[in-house]
Amino acid sequence: MSYPNLTLVTEETIAVLTINYPPANALNQVTLTSLAQALDDLEQDDQVKTIVITGEGRFFIAGADIKEFTELTGQNAQQIAKRGQQLFLRMETFSKPIIAAINGACLGGGLELAMACHIRYVAKEAKLGLPELNLGLIPGYGGTQRLPRLIGRGKATQLILTSDMIDGEEAHAIGLAEAVYPAEQLLEESKKLAHKISEKGAISVKYALEAIHYGVEQGLTAGTKREAELFGQVFATEDMKEGVHAFLEKRKPQFSNR
Repeated sequence: MSYPNLTLVTEETIAVLTINYPPANALNQVTLTSLAQALDDLEQDDQVKTIVITGEGRFFIAGADIKEFTELTGQNAQQIAKRGQQLFLRMETFSKPIIAAINGACLGGGLELAMACHIRYVAKEAKLGLPELNLGLIPGYGGTQRLPRLIGRGKATQLILTSDMIDGEEAHAIGLAEAVYPAEQLLEESKKLAHKISEKGAISVKYALEAIHYGVEQGLTAGTKREAELFGQVFATEDMKEGVHAFLEKRKPQFSNR
């Protein structure tokens, strides 16, 4: 199936989704619709265990398509913001890991999308930031909420209020990215991570993601309670039995995702 402004390539158990909307991969409403549809399809594809999102050319996503803003009313803008927020919340709570391979300029809505991914790898040369205040706006797709959670309130406030951009190395240093690589190595390293995760049982990966998100949002007490519930559920799976037996027999487990 084709998705406007996106390219989807499946490689064994990973799917690579590339934002492909020249010249700068602006995040317009067509791209958001395509991304939502691609996620629907990938969630139903049992072969796909992990997803990598990257951008075509020199850009990851250079921001929203500003031309779409010129005809918006305040009410329209609020609805568009809610739509983007709902999609990115779905990404954050997605049942399969999503890795952002930030290959170039990652600004505005592009950074908001990257922050909704579970893991971020970044190219040294990439530029990241939330420049909305330069346009008399504020971030609208969750940027004011996720950035403080990832890097701390003070640094996030500084970056949002100044509209400053940072490079990949600084993004890694402040905790906005989990690893930094030269641009030519970024996608390959992201795929290596995706393949490593894909070797785990899909059920335990799904439950681990749920437990992490639940605890971060609901707090330690509620999070540990939910973790115990999920631990009990995963204990009843065939994959758990296979994993334990494989460990005792000193062999690699063959998970069936049951």
